Amino acid sequence: MADLDAIADYIALEDAAAAAALVRRVFAHVEQLAEHPESGSRPQELKRSRYRQIVEPPCRVFYRVDGQRVVVVHVMRSERLLRKNRLSR
Repeated sequence: MADLDAIADYIALEDAAAAAALVRRVFAHVEQLAEHPESGSRPQELKRSRYRQIVEPPCRVFYRVDGQRVVVVHVMRSERLLRKNRLSR
């Protein structure tokens, strides 16, 4: 989630409250994945993969389900192009 910290730090340069609110919203979505791991959508660029995403503008959170665990693998700004090698962590 270091990627989320970097996004929040950038937003905080202009509006610390907005940055904190974004982090809270993203964490709320991620916590919901424990109960509903299939609730995220399949990313358009990764339709045939095991990865899913949740979107909380301006962020996309990529994750995969491994058995009983949800593993967050990458957070990025939604307007950026996805580099698939970022998901191999």
